[in-house]
Amino acid sequence: MNNKQISIIGVPMDLGQNRRGVDMGPSAIRYAGVVERLEALGYDVTDEGDIIIPKDLTTDKEMTHLRNLEEVIGASTNLGNKVHDVMENGKFPLVLGGDHSIAIGTLSGLADRYQNLGVIWYDAHADLNTADTSPSGNIHGMPLAVSIGLGHEKLVNIRDFAPKIKPENVVIIGARSVDPGERELIKEKGIKVFTMHEIDKLGMTTVMELTMNYFKERRVDGVHLSLDLDGIDPLYTPGVGTPVPGGINYRESHLAMEMLYSSNMITSAEFVEVNPILDEKNKTADVAVALMGSLFGEKLL
Repeated sequence: MNNKQISIIGVPMDLGQNRRGVDMGPSAIRYAGVVERLEALGYDVTDEGDIIIPKDLTTDKEMTHLRNLEEVIGASTNLGNKVHDVMENGKFPLVLGGDHSIAIGTLSGLADRYQNLGVIWYDAHADLNTADTSPSGNIHGMPLAVSIGLGHEKLVNIRDFAPKIKPENVVIIGARSVDPGERELIKEKGIKVFTMHEIDKLGMTTVMELTMNYFKERRVDGVHLSLDLDGIDPLYTPGVGTPVPGGINYRESHLAMEMLYSSNMITSAEFVEVNPILDEKNKTADVAVALMGSLFGEKLL
């Protein structure tokens, strides 16, 4: 977090699922004052605008298990190229979503900048489905699988390399809705997961300490934070497409972000799944911006 130059990239993507409204997430987060919040902390913030997302869908109707495949590939490629350019210019990429399928693009733009990238997946879901295991065909439930090299060839090979990350370099935090195929994959690949059971039992402080030690042991040379607002309990973030009760609470989430700031490990971040249509007076976007404040060093005293 020593990098004082931040580039914000909006991705108004709602093609990774079938519930409209999340494409307005980047605008809601901007409206909640993300630029002003970060500038007040002393950062030099550049808003790079939004990745253009196609609205006229031409999806192959036979591709029923991969909704809007070609459009997601196109948007992910454009996002990956933009993230790569931001990194080339020495800036911290902060990506605003949009549904969680955008992580496919974000990671494709990051991964070739590192030898051993670590990823924190802060989410109620594992997002480890493929076309064969997905109950819905929604690609926003697949980005982590795609990024470790599993799934449709075109998705896996965005920006012409795969895999983007190693499964042993992933830590999932807050999981409480995991599909059967994902459970098998977690066991098979040895992916580190702190479910809500572990958070309840150990406490967030211990979970974050274990996470940071895990990355140190693996000698990662960067850590990307992919934070889905549905990782937090819907009591605090009602404006998400797939809310799951019993999630991480507001204060625990701030503690996690504060500890990540103190660790100086985070080299990129994305905040996704803010859906203003489902929200209450922009409450979820406000939470997202508040958590970004803690991630970038905001303190009470």
